[in-house]
Amino acid sequence: MVSTLVAQPTSSTALLARAAALGLAAGGRATLGIGAPVVARGPLVARVLLGLAVIGELVGDKLPQTPDRTEPGSLAGRAVSGAIGGAVIARRAGRGPVPAALVGGAAALAGSFLGIGWRRAAVGHLPAVPAALIEDVVVLGLAAYAVRG
Repeated sequence: MVSTLVAQPTSSTALLARAAALGLAAGGRATLGIGAPVVARGPLVARVLLGLAVIGELVGDKLPQTPDRTEPGSLAGRAVSGAIGGAVIARRAGRGPVPAALVGGAAALAGSFLGIGWRRAAVGHLPAVPAALIEDVVVLGLAAYAVRG
């Protein structure tokens, strides 16, 4: 009965939600925007290489010399990664890439600030590494949702 009260998303809405999820993930870990779609359904060599890049970023993110994700260059890279990822999942769904790319790029910018907000809010409550690992779980879950189709 509840399902009749809740509007079911259209395929366009669902696609844009997946692009947003991938963009949010890219805001947290830049390699996920491009890496997740390729790891999910790409040529073997590309899956291995991008999988290693994602793992490298998951490790590198915990290092003290890692630059702030909200620096202009980092933000631009995350936005581009989210946009490319959104375009890839749209093309795979047989849709035009522009709306999903715009959503993915914008969500990556939001995800960058949400992620750094989480890390700053966690200071004093959690050690830095466990806070970062929680963020990893969230962004990996978002990326998995985004590429499930």
